[in-house]
Amino acid sequence: MSSTQTPPSLEALADNPRVTVRRAGAPLKDGKCVVYWMQRAERGRDNPAVDLAIELGNALGLPVVAFFSAISNFPHANLRHYAFLNEGLPDIEEDLAGRNISFVVRRPPLNSLEKFLNEVGAAMVIGDENPCREPERWRKVLAHRLQLPYWTVDADLVVPSNFFPKHQYALHIMKPKLYAEMQKYLVPFANHRALHEWKRPANFESFDVREDVTHGWRNFDRSVEPVESFKGGTHAAMERLKDFVTSDLARYDTQRNHPESAGTSRLSPYLHFGHISPVTIVLAADEAVKAGHATHAARDVFVSELVGWRELSVNFVKYVPNYDTIEGAPDWAQKTLREHARDKRDPLYTLEQLERGETYDEMWNAAQLQMTKYGWMHNYLRMYWAKKILEWSPNPATGYEWAVTMNDKYFLDGRDPNGYAGVAWAMAGVHDRPWFERPIFGTIRYMSGASTGKKFNSKRYIANVKDGRWAGD
Repeated sequence: MSSTQTPPSLEALADNPRVTVRRAGAPLKDGKCVVYWMQRAERGRDNPAVDLAIELGNALGLPVVAFFSAISNFPHANLRHYAFLNEGLPDIEEDLAGRNISFVVRRPPLNSLEKFLNEVGAAMVIGDENPCREPERWRKVLAHRLQLPYWTVDADLVVPSNFFPKHQYALHIMKPKLYAEMQKYLVPFANHRALHEWKRPANFESFDVREDVTHGWRNFDRSVEPVESFKGGTHAAMERLKDFVTSDLARYDTQRNHPESAGTSRLSPYLHFGHISPVTIVLAADEAVKAGHATHAARDVFVSELVGWRELSVNFVKYVPNYDTIEGAPDWAQKTLREHARDKRDPLYTLEQLERGETYDEMWNAAQLQMTKYGWMHNYLRMYWAKKILEWSPNPATGYEWAVTMNDKYFLDGRDPNGYAGVAWAMAGVHDRPWFERPIFGTIRYMSGASTGKKFNSKRYIANVKDGRWAGD
């Protein structure tokens, strides 16, 4: 057998639709463990990548070790993001221990994955997927440099992204195929245990997950403070999910577009960090319907948002290289924005004024405050927020850049396909169609403050945010 071929005994595992074999070949004969390189799917349970590592380890008679490399220069990450990530590390350690897996966290300069693989004598390495540009580049570079098999697992979608081999231009195009596949993946996780325990060597380097993972980092962005509105980790995510499906899901179809009330799941930060699986969420919603806590109609609307729009966003980022710039817009949108690029903007704000929420629009200012202070914004207002930036910035390209900058800087769920697709939809017609011609926007869909504010109790929303009742609690 060629060293580049996957052994027949492992082919069934490699053929899983979630799995991408980035470097094939037989596990190293003298390997002492299977390593799971955790990055995006930061959880120890309901994680297909962990499941695969355990299946491989059990089949090879080897223990499993999970490795997390804390990167001090992760693109656009700051203290707010890392504080939330840090809160999730003890949950990962606890949940992995329950599955007989050791969890090793390392920080610079001792956080090299390749050195770690050599140190523990890895037979092969399993990773998770991330469609964003830089993390995907890391995976490709790693696949060329490694001298052992390297597989990645699409652990954060319901339907694996490889099912769609090209960009889907609208949800109504993607949705029938997505829903036709979805049911086969809505299966409860078995969360099996590893059969073999890894013996941690004496004096083995591993960071204490209850300490500050950013301690001592130089040139690290600490300008954005952590939030108290969310606590990171799988256990907090499961509590939030339980509260949502038993209390709020029932009115989701009628209240989801009411930012003044607590009608949404608020699970997006946990989904971004991989603290919870979307499969877990859908299954919980299904159980809530069976238990009489919610209607099928409410469940269906929620799943459309969670699975439909979220997986369309991943598809956009995966297949559109310029997903975070205005060049990622469809041709019709780029044309109309060019034609109106010189239209008069009045008022015209600076990025600093927008960041501070110093506009004439009190509803927009409240949404901006909700983002900068609490790390989250109601999805209905995210659309309005981005469209006003297009209206108030010097030109479309600059406005787009500002929206992405603030999205990545302040949102806990920023730096994510959902956020990039949301900005692209609101400002550049992605997954939308041309509308009526008007100044500045051209044929990009427009939202006015007057009409938007009338669709919910905007005065109550503004008061809630100012008073700290940021989600209508």
